[in-house]
Amino acid sequence: MAEGPQGTISANVNFDIELAAKMLKKAMKGLGTDEKVIIEVLVSHNNDQRQEIKTHYKTMYGKDLQDDLSSELGGHFENVCLSLLIPPRMFDVKHLKRAMDGIGTVEKVLVEVLCTRNQEEIEMIKNGYKQAYDKDLEADVTSETSGQLKRLLVSMLAGGRDQTNEVDPAAARKDAEDLYQAGAAKLGTDESTFNAVLATRNMLQICEVCEAYAKLSGNDIIDAVKSEFSGDTKEGYLAIVKCARNPPAYFAECVKKAIAGAGTDDDSLIRILVSRSEVDLQDIKKAYQIMYTETLNAAVSGDTSGDYKKILLEIVGPE
Repeated sequence: MAEGPQGTISANVNFDIELAAKMLKKAMKGLGTDEKVIIEVLVSHNNDQRQEIKTHYKTMYGKDLQDDLSSELGGHFENVCLSLLIPPRMFDVKHLKRAMDGIGTVEKVLVEVLCTRNQEEIEMIKNGYKQAYDKDLEADVTSETSGQLKRLLVSMLAGGRDQTNEVDPAAARKDAEDLYQAGAAKLGTDESTFNAVLATRNMLQICEVCEAYAKLSGNDIIDAVKSEFSGDTKEGYLAIVKCARNPPAYFAECVKKAIAGAGTDDDSLIRILVSRSEVDLQDIKKAYQIMYTETLNAAVSGDTSGDYKKILLEIVGPE
């Protein structure tokens, strides 16, 4: 039985870098484009291999693969193809920058990325952001957010979360008591206590705190967060708790939000499926079916069309 998280895309064991580059070139040569071949090449290799294909393509043809794809493709299909060619942490960087560009800020993207990545990934994101834009990510986040959400995101960027897998039941009971006193037991909320616990404890310890809180108060900590916080701050704390307990279920919920209701949040759908494709998308598929009694394939198929649908279904993999 497979252990640990399972993605849907893995390294191609028959990796032939020259063949891959030639297939892509041929697919874009002459009149029309062979989208089927482009999908096949991009999805049958993992990100590390795609980086090598990009470099080899440029070496062979003196042109950027991304530029050639952009000139041949369009719409959401183009977005997915180009997304697959970005290294994972730079993909996070790009979405954080886009979320903060222009008028207004898309806080849910900041929450989804910064509250769910581990410390090593956060460090790579900060360095990548500085390298790409010559700007400090924390400074930009601080200027684009306010109040408790700003404090939560700054805590995430500080990189001080406990990285051990040690669980201390006594400390968890103390944290649970502190959280209860900071919220349900008083009028108003002591936000700093929630922040101190949820931003610094390791994920297994947070699960222990959740269990201790339920025993102490008779309520789930999820309900406590929902009653004590609102808006994106609430979503941030919920993301931490849900990812501590069951990351695939959290991302399954994110996918459901992206495709629920009128219209599809294509940016979110693409971001989640691409970013989790080599991490735990196989597990997200299982969680989605359990939670919503529908396969992820059926959900994606019902909300997308054309080559965009075809490439997403290839990323999701067979039912």
